[in-house]
Amino acid sequence: MKYTEKEYNALTELVIKLAIEIHKELGHGLLESVYETCLVKLLKDEGIRVKTQVKVPIVFRNEKLDKDFIIDILVDEVLVLKIKAVEKILPAHEAQLLTYLKLSGKKLGLLINFDADILKNGLRRKINGSLNE
Repeated sequence: MKYTEKEYNALTELVIKLAIEIHKELGHGLLESVYETCLVKLLKDEGIRVKTQVKVPIVFRNEKLDKDFIIDILVDEVLVLKIKAVEKILPAHEAQLLTYLKLSGKKLGLLINFDADILKNGLRRKINGSLNE
């Protein structure tokens, strides 16, 4: 499915809005899997297609290796979500999301850290290339 930048932004805004709702209701301090389950439920309630724990093969030098990486949540086949519940987002977490985008060929990803006191401080948006390509 081809998304426009406007459609990517609308989808991102919806995910962030739902994540904020979850964070306000549950607070921080729970396991990543709890937040993931809640976010998937709310996205499905909105009629959005969602896949969880999506395996993406690792291809190295044109050879598929016997190892996959796992996307936490794939929203509408275009938005990669990496869910965290950590004290602080580290550069390694952001690099991991960008690598997931590159390996999966997806353009847009969100890193959502539900352990942040204020959720907007726990959000990172990463773009692989350009949203208009």
